[in-house]
Order: sequence, then structure tokens, then C-alpha cells
Amino acid sequence: MSFESIDALQAALTSHAYVADRALTTAIYLALKLNKPLLLEGEAGVGKTEIAKTLARMLDRRLIRLQCYEGLDVSTTIYEWNYARQMLAIRLIEAHGGTDEGALKNIFGPEFLIKRPLLQALEASASQPPILLIDEIDRADEEFEAFLLELLSDWQISIPELGTLSTTTPPTVIITSNRTREIHDALKRRCLFAWIDYPSLEKELAIVRARVPEASERLSRQVVLFVQELRRMDLYKLPGVAETLDWVTALVVLDASELSASMVEDTLGAILKFQDDMAQVRGKQIHELLKRAAAQ
Repeated sequence: MSFESIDALQAALTSHAYVADRALTTAIYLALKLNKPLLLEGEAGVGKTEIAKTLARMLDRRLIRLQCYEGLDVSTTIYEWNYARQMLAIRLIEAHGGTDEGALKNIFGPEFLIKRPLLQALEASASQPPILLIDEIDRADEEFEAFLLELLSDWQISIPELGTLSTTTPPTVIITSNRTREIHDALKRRCLFAWIDYPSLEKELAIVRARVPEASERLSRQVVLFVQELRRMDLYKLPGVAETLDWVTALVVLDASELSASMVEDTLGAILKFQDDMAQVRGKQIHELLKRAAAQ
């Protein structure tokens, strides 16, 4: 599937329940047209990871996800050798009295290679380019970014025993960051960039309507207004869109048709994840927030 215009892509995203503004849609459109990686930054829960998932569904492509964490290296991101299988092969060769150097060299063949997400994405591109999601890259060490430079520049990976593996049709790469640390300039230069902020009232309401259509219009609007008020408070962790959707879904399960102070009190854990934040909001503050939300 290809899109002739930014408007066509925006309409397709909307039909798959992802509400994107013009600037974000343009960044996605260019990433698809130019085969450039797209670096998405923003607070947790604003929909960065969901873009990759939506593109995979919309384009009917395989989603390959690399979840980043401290200590990532080549063996967990690109490849490693299946040492247990190699040792077994060597013992079988020896058991049959084999001394053929060629047979021993074959233990470093592709059949003994364990392919990790980056190599999987490169190889899958030969048939149909997948969506490669490199999620929360800011959680990984800075050294990991150096592993990506060759891949993102030339769409190739070097394996000493096998040589250089490359593709002429690269995967669509989505890189996300919660900006807990700055990403190196060398990586940023290889990417298009988009910042995803907390949504406006109307945009967040549109997201809730698309994602939780079973919620009543009154409940959806009350929840979004309440969350918008929460984001004006000095909380340790402001709720993202993901928390808004979780809260609306929870309220629907509880057969709620509108917000009340008692309902907010009982379900606050669906939207706030720190005790200090919950303590700050509970009690009289809930009534005040409901009042301010109702005034809008």
C-alpha cells in the first residue's frame, strides 16, 4: 500500500483508530517515501510505540520490535552463534572420524546463526520490508547507538564469519525515546524527527472516541477534561494518553455513565501510578478538579 498524499495517509491512520495531527502525519509520510528512519520523542504514553503498531496493521507488514534496556549488545540485538549446536556438530564430525577442515568451517554457516531483531529485519526486507520498532532507545547505553549507525546509513550488517549482509529495500524504522537522556547527534542525523506532545482537549477526545467507542460521549468528555486538569498539576508523573484510555476502559467495565467523586476515588490507580501523586489528588482535590472540568 502506498499513499499519494499526506491527507490520504492521515485518513488511513484515522481509519485504524490512530489520530495524528498534520505535522506528525507529514513526518510519517516522508519516512515511508524516503525510506528514512523516524525518531519519535515525547513523554511516556503519548502514542509513540502505537505508531509502529498501527503502520504494521495498516500496511499488512510484519512488526519486529527491539525493546531497549541497559546493557544491550550485538548478541542481543544483531546475532549470536548457537554454541550448543556447534559443539554437537563438532562432536558428530569427530565421532565419524572426520578431520575435514571444510566441515569444521561449516559450523560457522547460516544454519548455526541465531538471528536477533536487527538482523531479522534486514533479512525480511528481501521479501517484504517489515516495520522495525526500536523502542525506548534512551534506556540503552550510548554504545548501542554505534551499533545502529552502519545499519541506518547503509542498511547493512557485518558478521566477521559470514561477511557483510545488506538489503536494497530497507525496513521502515521507527525509533522511540522518552528523552531520559539525549540521543547522539550522529544517530539523529540519520533520522527524520517528530516530537509528540500531550494532546489538546479535542484531539484527546477524538482518540478516546476512536479507541473506546463503547464509552458514552458524556463519560468520554468528562474523563478527558479531568485528565487535562490533572496535567496542570505538579505531579511526579503526568498521565499520558495511554492512561486516559485505560481509565475510560475501566470505567466502561464498571458500567459508569459519568464521573463522580467516589468513582474517581475508586479508580484513580488506573491513571496515576505513584502514591504521592494519588495522595495529592485524593480528597478535596478531586471535587475541585471535577468542578474545574465541569466549568469547561
